[in-house]
Amino acid sequence: MTVLLWILGILAAPAVLFALWLAWVFLKEFFSPSPDDDADADAAEAAAAAEAAERLGLLPVERQDTDHAAPLPADWAAALTAVRTGDWRPAAELLSGIGRDWERRSAAGYLLAECAAEEDEWLLAWETARPDDPDAAVVRARSTVILAWKLRGAKTGRHTTREQAEGFHRTLRGAREEIARAAALNPDDPTPYIAEIWVALGLGYPNAEMEKLWAQITTRAPHHYEAHFSALQYWCAKWRGSERLAFDFAERAAAEAPAGSLLTALPLIAHFEHDDSEDTAADNTPRMLARVEAARADAAAADPAHPRLPELRHLLAFYLHLQDRDEAALEQFKLVDGHVNALPWRYRGDGMARHFCQVRDTVAHRVSATD
Repeated sequence: MTVLLWILGILAAPAVLFALWLAWVFLKEFFSPSPDDDADADAAEAAAAAEAAERLGLLPVERQDTDHAAPLPADWAAALTAVRTGDWRPAAELLSGIGRDWERRSAAGYLLAECAAEEDEWLLAWETARPDDPDAAVVRARSTVILAWKLRGAKTGRHTTREQAEGFHRTLRGAREEIARAAALNPDDPTPYIAEIWVALGLGYPNAEMEKLWAQITTRAPHHYEAHFSALQYWCAKWRGSERLAFDFAERAAAEAPAGSLLTALPLIAHFEHDDSEDTAADNTPRMLARVEAARADAAAADPAHPRLPELRHLLAFYLHLQDRDEAALEQFKLVDGHVNALPWRYRGDGMARHFCQVRDTVAHRVSATD
C-alpha cells in the first residue's frame, strides 16, 4: 500500500507543479500587467493629455515651429525672407534701425548669420556695395563661426571625425580675423566679442584668456543675455570649466543683474547642464524653488518685447512642471506654444517638438483634472 501511494504521488507531482505554475502566472498578470497592457495604458493617458491640450487651443506636434523660440517681429521675418531671395537691403535696414540696442542687434544679427552660413551670395553683394559697413562685417564674422560649428556637427568629441575637427578648428581660426575687423569698424558693439566666445569654446582658450575676452564684453554691455548664455556654456564642465565654475558664474551674474535682465535664467541653465539625476528631487530643493521664483519675478519685470524673454519662459514651464506647479507651468506654456527651439527641448534635436508637447500635454491634463 505504501509503495502504491508513493507511485501515485510521483505521478501526481507534475500535475501539481503545473497547477502551481498556472496560479503563479495568473497572480503575476493580475498584480503586474503585461508590457502590452502598460503600453495601452500609456497610449490612453497620452491621448487624454493631448485632448486636454487641444481643448485649451494648444497646438499639436506638427504645428510647432522648431526654428525659433517665439514668433519673430515682422521686420525681422521680412529681412530673413528677403536675404533668402538674394536681397540684402532689408537686412541692412534692420540692423541700422536697431542701432545700439545690443540685445536686439545680436539676436537679429545671429539669425541673419545663420542664413549666410547656408548661402552667402546676398552677403557678398552687401559687402561689395558697402565695403566698410560694420553691420555686414558683424554678420560675416558671426556666419563664419556658425559655419565652423556646422562643420563640426552636434555630436560629442569622440563621435566627431578627424576631418570634421580639422575643418572646425581651421574655420574658427579664420573667424578671429573677421571678428577683429567687425570690432574695429564698430568699437562700441559687444556682438563681435560674443561671437568670439564660441571661438574660445571651440579652440580651448585658457580660462585667463576667456576672462580678458569677457572684460571686453562687460565693459560694453554688462548684463547682456546672449553674452552670459554663451559664456556659461564655456564655463560648463562639458567644455572648458567645471560644475563649480559654471554655478559660480551663473549665480554671480544673476545676483548682480537688474530686474528684467533675464539673467536669473543662468542658474536654471547651469542646473540643467549638470543635472544627471533620474528623479525630480534635485529640481525641488529649496534652492531650486527659490531660483524658479526669482526667474518668474524677472520675467514679469522684463520688457515684453525682449528678444530672449521666450527662452526664459520655456525654462520656467519646464521647471514649474518638475515642481508640480502645474497651473503656473501651463501659464508659461500658453505664452510660448507654437515655437520650441529653446532649452530644454532643443537638446532633443528632431524630437524637440514631441518632447515639448508631451510635457505640456501632461501639465494641461493635470490642470483639467483639478478643475
